[in-house]
Amino acid sequence: MKKTMWALFDDRTGSVGQAKGIILAMGDKVNVVEKNIVYTCWAALPNFIRGRSLLGVNRSKSSLLDEENYPDLILSTSRRTMPIARYVRKKSNGKTKIIQLMYPGKTGLKETELVILSEHDRKKNSSDKFFYITGCPHRASKEVLLEAEKKWMPEFSYLPKPWTTVIIGGAIKGKPFSLENAQALAQEILDFKQKCGGSILITTSRRTGMPAQDEIMSHLKEIPAYTFLWGEKKENPYMGFLACADNIIVTGDTVSMCSEACGTGKPVFVFRGNNWLTKKHLRFVQSLFDGGYATALEDDNALSFKPSKRLECSKQTAEKILEIR
Repeated sequence: MKKTMWALFDDRTGSVGQAKGIILAMGDKVNVVEKNIVYTCWAALPNFIRGRSLLGVNRSKSSLLDEENYPDLILSTSRRTMPIARYVRKKSNGKTKIIQLMYPGKTGLKETELVILSEHDRKKNSSDKFFYITGCPHRASKEVLLEAEKKWMPEFSYLPKPWTTVIIGGAIKGKPFSLENAQALAQEILDFKQKCGGSILITTSRRTGMPAQDEIMSHLKEIPAYTFLWGEKKENPYMGFLACADNIIVTGDTVSMCSEACGTGKPVFVFRGNNWLTKKHLRFVQSLFDGGYATALEDDNALSFKPSKRLECSKQTAEKILEIR
């Protein structure tokens, strides 16, 4: 008999994307029910106050969490969903086992069966509950990429090859994406294009900021390109960009973007910039280099890089969860 799992989805889109990657990797081996969570202002309270309760949950706008049959597993996707998972475990009389994405703090850790952590977040404290992966779970599976390639390949067909996908993040906490780094990235893209030719498939994010976005695009205006820039009102081709790319350039500020890029098995070139990435981000990027998933865009011999393998952390995580008895 298949196990059942509830996946707690809240407003943390990055974490929800990771959870969806894990669910996709599980296939039909587990019956998954998505539970959408909407919060009240009380959700900002520390977890040791919220305890094993639905304090902070807007019950009228959230999925039903009180049922006769509770699941075998529950996937908690953020710090704020941990009290909800603990509540469900309590209501099930301990039947429901908690799987937590990312470190939720000490509160409730003893009640958790498995905690999925990124290698770059490894601390001195350890536990047999902790399962470390490079990067984070993502949705860029072989099946998803193949489907995206079929859909988007005709859309880009007018552009000369090779196609270099460029994925640009931006500001991170306490670290703005400066015009200097925008200029440096644009120059690196121009140098890359001069060496390999072809076109670019380029996308930016809200965190890029309009000044930096305008600065980059002003330098790249002579390059054949398909763009999906922040604010454009058209279908998002992001997964198509990944699927159809011959090469991928990605900024190192977002674990999810870099992990998805490395999940394609394509050559990935990471832009680190100057005085921008935090120590944590730099540890993450280095783990991609050490694992043979990516190389530094700034390296003189970058174009000779070939990945040694795909980053399949969703599959690894799914397999670990399926081991739970």
